[in-house]
Amino acid sequence: MSVIVYSLPNCVQCENTKRMLDRGGVPYDVVDMSKDEEAFNMVKELGYQSAPVVVAGEDHWGGFKIDKITARSEEHTSELQSH
Repeated sequence: MSVIVYSLPNCVQCENTKRMLDRGGVPYDVVDMSKDEEAFNMVKELGYQSAPVVVAGEDHWGGFKIDKITARSEEHTSELQSH
């Protein structure tokens, strides 16, 4: 499952989210919404007004959500073990 972190410069919650995904070994892509108007508009259409916004498959959330990141890390570990 792909994970995308929609981020902004100088965003502490964005950095914390990426750091925790790194610790969990979860691969992800980063989209800087300050440089990508299409991504910014998509995030607004999802109903979010602050960063980060994380999209993981069908799931998405805004902010630094430890429970969501932990769940994604556990899913990633399970996927690796099943291969």
